[in-house]
Amino acid sequence: MSAPRSTIADKNILNMAKRSRNPDVARAIKRTRARLNEGGRADFTADLMRIHGEVLRSLELVIPLAIVATAVAAFFIGFGTQSLTWAAVTLLTYALLGLFARRLANTEVDAINVNNWSNLMFFLHVGTGLCWTWLAAFRCNECGIAQISVLQAVVLLLAMAGTAIATANMRRALILTFVLPVAIFIAFTANLSNLVELAMVLMLITGLIFFAVVSNYLNNIARETLEHRIEKDALIAELETAKSMSDEARSRAEEANLAKSRFLASMSHELRTPLNAILGFSEVMSHEVLGPMGNATYKEYAQDIHDSGDHLLNLINEILDLSRVEAGRHSLTEEVMKLADTAEDAVHMMALKAKSKDIKIINNFEKTLTSIWTDERSVRQIILNLLSNAVKFTPTGGEITVKIGWTGGGGQYISVKDNGPGIAADEIPVVLSTFGQGSIAIKNAEQGTGLGLPIVQALMHLHGGIFDLRSKLREGTEALVIFPRDRVVIAGKKLAEAAEMDDTKRKKIFG
Repeated sequence: MSAPRSTIADKNILNMAKRSRNPDVARAIKRTRARLNEGGRADFTADLMRIHGEVLRSLELVIPLAIVATAVAAFFIGFGTQSLTWAAVTLLTYALLGLFARRLANTEVDAINVNNWSNLMFFLHVGTGLCWTWLAAFRCNECGIAQISVLQAVVLLLAMAGTAIATANMRRALILTFVLPVAIFIAFTANLSNLVELAMVLMLITGLIFFAVVSNYLNNIARETLEHRIEKDALIAELETAKSMSDEARSRAEEANLAKSRFLASMSHELRTPLNAILGFSEVMSHEVLGPMGNATYKEYAQDIHDSGDHLLNLINEILDLSRVEAGRHSLTEEVMKLADTAEDAVHMMALKAKSKDIKIINNFEKTLTSIWTDERSVRQIILNLLSNAVKFTPTGGEITVKIGWTGGGGQYISVKDNGPGIAADEIPVVLSTFGQGSIAIKNAEQGTGLGLPIVQALMHLHGGIFDLRSKLREGTEALVIFPRDRVVIAGKKLAEAAEMDDTKRKKIFG
């Protein structure tokens, strides 16, 4: 049965019912979790068995060389053909061990039968132990070398050390391999009445215990390393899954955003055309251009229709503006301009609306301001949006201050400050979000789309500038936009470009 399709794709960008797009990652997570959770602690016996096989495979050339060197030395000392026979049998035993070790190293961990392989490898190691037992039992009355058993003990110690490293991943393998050789050496070879040979016996016993402890320590380290590796693998698997989910979510979000952009582009004409007709006809009716309506209520209805249509048209325009900015389709037509000139035009446009509420707009522009490099249309929209918000929420008889000046870092700023009711600190993120409105706006039922400030924020982001909203309840609100220093004409490259112009053109552009 196929997975159910999400019916609310707009709210749930990622459909969690969809199967993972990376089944290998899913299997890895399942296997890792099972191994970590089984019995409270992971069982790494199979992993250690496989590592044991890899270690033996890496020593398959070193061990034969050591055996051959031992046999040659024993032959020239005087052990004769028994040393060569011993070498042949020992090489055959280690070759068999190496053959199965290679096969074990090439087996996947999940396919290793731990019991069967453990029994087989213990049996083969015991076989090598019998070979070293044979060496420990060597007799050579004709060698002419005093205390020849000391040399045998040294060889056993060296073999014991090498085996401790090779069998570190198999507990008890070292003990099973060398307990018999040491016992045979003590019982039949060493002369305990000789202090040197007694010392060698003690060294063999101590060495076996010491190397067993070292081997066990290395085994614990290997287990801890495997635990860390399996946790790392689990983390990587989780990250891969999260990345896969993130990629899927991003892809679906991009598709949704593209669908939204296409919808807005196609619907803008379809919505604006009837709205323009509604606005035109309702205005004609409300002003009784074609004659009196004969009923005052109808005239009020016509005016209400016109106001509602105008509000809806503004909403559509703001949604389209914001969607273009978010989609990266709002291109800046940058040119040299002065903020004060654009601000004066915007204040003049809002003067009538402010006058209807008996609100005073105060201009406070610094005289030393120079031109900046920016998009005049965007700057005009920024100032109009800020002024519109200020006029909307400033009470009758209030005042609004528009300031333009230099920042401490060499940029330029525009500040629109009112003495309205203000905004609570925890509501500032709300009013800066798309369609967000504060409690004052909701309480006073102020008409608005909640898009004015988000549009300002998006346009300032395109300019590389900063938009900051500062407010306190019952103290008013200040909206601050800051243009960076690199947009100020006299501070950077634009001044160098101006130096190449003639005086008339320079004065015309830069003032």
